[in-house]
Amino acid sequence: PSVPSRHGAVKAEDTFKASPFHLDLWFYFTLQNWVLDFGRPIAMIILPLEWFPLNKPSAGDYFHMAYNVITPFLLLKLIERSPKTLPRSMVYVSIITFVMGASIHLVGDSVNHRLIFSGYQHHLSVRENPIIRNLKPETLIESFELLYYYDEYLGHSMWYIPFFLILFIYFSGCFTPVPGQGRMPLAAVLLVGPSSLYYWYLVTEGQIFILYIFTFFAMAALVLHQRHKGLVPDSNGLFLLYSFSLTLLLITLWVGWLWNDKTLRKKYPGVIYIPEPWAFYTLHVSSLQENKAG
Repeated sequence: PSVPSRHGAVKAEDTFKASPFHLDLWFYFTLQNWVLDFGRPIAMIILPLEWFPLNKPSAGDYFHMAYNVITPFLLLKLIERSPKTLPRSMVYVSIITFVMGASIHLVGDSVNHRLIFSGYQHHLSVRENPIIRNLKPETLIESFELLYYYDEYLGHSMWYIPFFLILFIYFSGCFTPVPGQGRMPLAAVLLVGPSSLYYWYLVTEGQIFILYIFTFFAMAALVLHQRHKGLVPDSNGLFLLYSFSLTLLLITLWVGWLWNDKTLRKKYPGVIYIPEPWAFYTLHVSSLQENKAG
C-alpha cells in the first residue's frame, strides 16, 4: 500500500527490484540532448541570418527554450519510474534550480553566440577579443565580462549541478538482488555510444569535469557499497555507468589530441586542461574556412 505524503504517494516499504530498461525515456532523452542542446549552435550558424536578425532570438534560442521544458519533464518521468522511493523534496528543488540555471544560460549564451557574427573568438578571453578590447567607455568591457560570467559560470553551475544530482539520485535506485537481471538489452548497448558522446560534449563545452568525475566516482563507490549487500545495478543503472565510463575515455582522447595546442593552453591554464569544442571550432575550423574563402 501507499501512504499519502506532502510530496505525493510514498511506498510503505521499499524493496529493491529490477526495473525494465526504459528504452522510450532514454531514447527521447538522448535524442533531444543531441538535437536541442548540441544542435542549437549549429542551427544558428547554418540557417540564413536573414531568417533570424541579430536583434531577435535565433533558431538556437528556440531550441534552448524547448530543451528547458522537455529535459526537466523527462527527468521527472525518469524519477517516477524508479523502483525505489527517492527524496522528492530534493528532486523538486533540483528541477527548479535546473530550469532557472538553464534559463540564465539561455540569455547569456544567446548573446555570446550572436557575437560570433561580429568577429568574437571563443578561444580568446573576453578582454583579449579584438571586438571587445577597443570598446569605449571601458566599463562596457566589464558588462560583457558579467554576461560571460552568467553564461559560463553561474548559468552552468545552476544548470549542471542539479542535472547530475538528479541522475545520481535516480542511479541510487537502480539496484537489484537478482544478478541475471543486471544486464543491458541490445537497445541499451546501442544507445551507450550516442549518450556517451553527448556527455563528452556536455563536460568539455560546459567545463564541468570536476562535477562529472565526482558524480562518476560517487556512482562507482555506490556500486561497491551495494555489492556488499548483495545488490547489483539493473539495466538502467548499467546504462548510466557505462555511458559515464565511455565519456571518461572520450575526454582523455580529446585532451591527448589537443595537449600541445599552445593557443588553447593559454585560454585554459592550470592543472585541469580540457578545451571547449567551440573554442577549437573558432580557432581551427572557422579560421580555416575563412582562409579558403579568402
